[in-house]
Parts: sequence; structure tokens; C-alpha cells
Amino acid sequence: MPPLRMLLADVALCTGFFTRLPVPHPASARASFSGCFWAVPISGLAVALIGALVFALADLAGLSGSAAGLLAVAATMLATGCFHEDGLSDVADGFGGGATVERKLEIMHDSRLGTFGTAALVVSIGLRWSALAAFADPLPALAALVAAHTASRGVLPAFLRLVPPARQAGLSASVGAMAGASALVALGLGALGLLLLGPLGALIGALLCALAFAAMRALTLRQIGGQTGDVCGALQQLCEAAILLLASVLLA
Repeated sequence: MPPLRMLLADVALCTGFFTRLPVPHPASARASFSGCFWAVPISGLAVALIGALVFALADLAGLSGSAAGLLAVAATMLATGCFHEDGLSDVADGFGGGATVERKLEIMHDSRLGTFGTAALVVSIGLRWSALAAFADPLPALAALVAAHTASRGVLPAFLRLVPPARQAGLSASVGAMAGASALVALGLGALGLLLLGPLGALIGALLCALAFAAMRALTLRQIGGQTGDVCGALQQLCEAAILLLASVLLA
């Protein structure tokens, strides 16, 4: 088992990479950056706690559930610098607007936001906002946020391992080959987060994430022949929205 210092370095590196939180970037003894990806769900936990804190403060101030939910979503987006939202919008623009693989990848690399990307962001933010607006108490909202943000990130290392990169240059390709151990640990941590929804909720949540995983894998292979960092961001958004909606049914 890796020493504690290496594990803490993995958590810090993942949190610094996937969020805008001011965490130190310690030197890592890993052969490649992918070795620390088992900790991606922990970075999601940090984002979830920020969203839950904002929801609780809004509730304490007497704001409506709708306002508290929107502020919580905004807080999570600020915490990540809209990292995954950017991926979702790029995928929607590329897959929706490109006629060839080369054109799709070109659009996805373009920083400008198109119609498909705008529509995808509106739907994603709207679904997450409406799900959180269903909660009248901060505690179930906390459980929902933790489950959604850990599980939605827990699938990413497995996706990187099982789906080849669409291009040799790019964020996902630069990460390096994903080890099976990292993917399994990340999946396990994501499953632990789902347990906050109860046994039935965890089972349904796992099935929803598996369906999103399979659908995104089939879609991206057909559209561009593999995955990119943007595709991983889109997968995270799909899983996060699905888990929040599930939690709104089970816990609200």
C-alpha cells in the first residue's frame, strides 16, 4: 500500500487539478498523473461540501428552496471553475454541429460557445437546480450533493481506462494510461457516496451511472472514435444531474 504521504499528495493533486480551491501542489512520486486519479471522488466531496454549506446558509437566511438550490449549484460551479460544464458544452457543440470527426474535434477545441452547448448548459443547470430546490432541509441536500459529486467523478477513471483517447494530443491523453487499481478505487469511493441515498437509492444510482457510462461510451466512439477531456466532463454532468434527481425523489 502506498505511504500516507503519497496518498495525501494524490488527494491534493486531484483537488488542485479538478477544482479552483487553493490547495498546495506537492511533488508526486507517481510515474504518471493517472496514478492519483483514484482520489477524483474526494475532490468531488470537497465541491459537494461547499455547495451544501451555501445551501445551509441560504436556508438559514430564510431564502426559498429554489434560491438555496440555485446558489448551491452556482457555488459548485465556482469551486470547479465550470470545469465539467465546459466539457459538456464543448461536446454538445462538437457532436451537434460537426459533420466529420475532424470538424467535431475542431469545434470541441474551440473556446467559443455555440447553440448546442448553450442549450446543454441550460438543461444541466436547470435539472440540478430543480432537484436541489425540492429539499426543504440542508441535511438531505448535503447527502444528495455528496452522493452526486462523488459518484459522478468515481466513474471517470474507469471511462479513461476503457475508452481509448480520440487524439494523441489533449488533456485526457496527457494523463497517461489509467491503472485498473485507480479505476476500481475511484468506483468504490463513488459507491460509498451513493450509500447516503440508502440501499435502494445506491443501487438505482449505480445503475443510472452505468447507463450514462455505456451511453456516453457508445456515443463518443461513434462520433469521434474515443474519449477526450471534454467527453469526461460531459459524463460527469450527466451522472451528477441523474443522482441529484434521484435524491430529490428519495430524500426530499
